[in-house]
Amino acid sequence: MGWGEAARLTLPAEDGLDGQRFSAAAQWLSELVARTEVDDAVGLPGTGPVAFGSFTFDPRSPGSALVVPRVLIGHRAGHSWLTTVCDRPGMHPGDLLSRVTPTRKIGPMNWSDGLMPAPQWGEAVAAAVRRIRTGELHKVVLARDLHAEADNAIDARTLLSRLAGAYPGCYTFSVDGMVGATPELLLRRDGEEVSSLVLAGTRPRGTSAEQDRRLADELVASAKESEEHAYAVDSLRAALSPLSSSIQIPDRPRLLRLANVQHLASPARATLREGVSTFDALAAMHPTAAVGGTPAWTAMELIRELEGMDRGRYSGPVGWIDAHGNGEWGIALRCAQIDGPRARLLAGCGVVAGSDPESEIAETESKFRVMRTALTD
Repeated sequence: MGWGEAARLTLPAEDGLDGQRFSAAAQWLSELVARTEVDDAVGLPGTGPVAFGSFTFDPRSPGSALVVPRVLIGHRAGHSWLTTVCDRPGMHPGDLLSRVTPTRKIGPMNWSDGLMPAPQWGEAVAAAVRRIRTGELHKVVLARDLHAEADNAIDARTLLSRLAGAYPGCYTFSVDGMVGATPELLLRRDGEEVSSLVLAGTRPRGTSAEQDRRLADELVASAKESEEHAYAVDSLRAALSPLSSSIQIPDRPRLLRLANVQHLASPARATLREGVSTFDALAAMHPTAAVGGTPAWTAMELIRELEGMDRGRYSGPVGWIDAHGNGEWGIALRCAQIDGPRARLLAGCGVVAGSDPESEIAETESKFRVMRTALTD
């Protein structure tokens, strides 16, 4: 957990999918660490200089950012530590600490449709299905947005507390105004070992144990959901294979149950080759088929055409990295962009040849529920 801002990099839009922004981020962080005097008596992943990052989904969108906080508190393997960034001669770490104000309640909220009301977005899903059936692509992930506004500025700390309490199995995050609780781990790195969690294929949770089992059995047996999941697994394997000496992904997905939805999930592990940086891996992995589609570039073009909006940092990588490349990056899902009293929520779903617009609308409503509840409780 970090606060304050000792250094920041905000990245412009780029033209293609060649990872220029990730390379720029790697260079900036490397140069920053090289000119920084570091006193790290703990020596664990997450100690020393740490940057929090949030990247846009579409490389053509500006606004990807890395922020090095002035104060950071960490905990790992039974150790807790405080990191401070002092940039003036004679500054004492205590000079950066101050009493925080109490968290504030949120709401009431005024809700409004985003760019497309649900029926219009359903038409976009139907158009995507038609394009898939012509053989233009195999899968595309379409998203829609929803807007909310409170009377006063929304306190991100209140959101974080609610999300962490309601979704302890997710990765709760707040980076540069993007706040959420994502179930999807894009990349965790510890030394040369990395892990990831592929999620694709979704059903809501049932209102009774019997209905919950029925929905789970339906998810596991669904050819449509299995196809969607397989594309996501293949996307991850193709991205990591050139960068890794070994990859382990199970043959069959398992069921991951969260408070509001259940997913098909495949955990993956890999050992990176020597010289491969964390940002190299992020550039290769994003966008995964779970948030973009297959093939990636064709899906990206169709998303631009059918969504008609800028996703911003929704469904982009969000996480942290230390000076040695260790860190944890999720995919910014089940989230909202907070700007003063305003919140923009986004939710999406994978579209394949067998997709039904009404079912996809219902899936987005289930995913919106995470942030809607956090904003209104």
